[in-house]
Amino acid sequence: MASRSLRTKLTRLLPKRRRLRWSLLVSTLLLVTAVCAGGYAYARLNGNIRTDEATDRALEAEHGSRPVALRPGAQNILIMGSDIEATKDSQRSDTTMLLHLSADRKRAALVSVPRDLMVDIPSCRTWEGERSEPEYAQFNWAFERGGAACAIRTFEELSGVRVDHHLVMDFTGFEEVVDALGGVDVDVPERMRVPGGDVVLDEGEQHLDGEQALVFVRGRTGVGDGSDLQRIERQKEFARVMLHHVRAARLLDHPSELYPVLHAVTSSLTADRGLDSLGELNGLAKDVGAVAEKRMPIVTVPSVEHPDYWGRYMPVEDQADALFTALREDRELPAHLYNAYDADNDEL
Repeated sequence: MASRSLRTKLTRLLPKRRRLRWSLLVSTLLLVTAVCAGGYAYARLNGNIRTDEATDRALEAEHGSRPVALRPGAQNILIMGSDIEATKDSQRSDTTMLLHLSADRKRAALVSVPRDLMVDIPSCRTWEGERSEPEYAQFNWAFERGGAACAIRTFEELSGVRVDHHLVMDFTGFEEVVDALGGVDVDVPERMRVPGGDVVLDEGEQHLDGEQALVFVRGRTGVGDGSDLQRIERQKEFARVMLHHVRAARLLDHPSELYPVLHAVTSSLTADRGLDSLGELNGLAKDVGAVAEKRMPIVTVPSVEHPDYWGRYMPVEDQADALFTALREDRELPAHLYNAYDADNDEL
């Protein structure tokens, strides 16, 4: 009964969740496209993007154990959000999404992996250069154990889908992006403070700078029911407000105002050797932009409450298998895995 209730709750959350995640991705790619088209400060912005050579090397070393791509030309890009702790000894990724582009570039899909999904994490090379032990743990621990390479291999073992490229966006650039936009107006639902932090947000509508915005999107403990699902809802609301701000300010029409935003965005990106330039990101943006919106389903790996691990999830086996099979074979996702796009979603 508990699993059915959670599943129902997740299903109700999906439409907005899909829209905002897709909007964030498309908005970032549109910004990149704009600067590539205009050639504005191209070289400096291009140099901001870091190449993840360590992950490339780690994946090359594991080449024999990775899945084989079944459909030449299809692209699978794993996008991760990195939360770098102050000690720099711990990095976490609480947001992981797979962008799938069909071989003919007429379809796309965005698949979110719940951070608390219990999965088999393989032995990985750790940040210290040692080997971790295989373990059954929540998905976001893979990134904490061995960075993007470990997260990619964990996703590949879960899904059987070969990951072709990856992008990592860190929170250090989040504050700078918000500040570059001049801050945003947000309705704070209740008094908030991240445990151990000094910044306090009072309840009500207010103008947030980058540091305050980070509290809004990261706050969890002591806020509402303390769930990650509730935090996701706030992140979605913030994304909606920020996207509206970008569009209302018509930044794409004003290069001098666009540059600080692009500088902050590109400074927060780390990519593999196939996506580490504005030109390559521009190609990705064009591929995504050419796909009709109705052919871009956005889903979450079907999950229910895990019976043996409180607060954790497990895949709904038959539905997850159907999803991963479609991705591997580059077919349209089964319609029952997602709701139809909401026609009233004009602003996104």
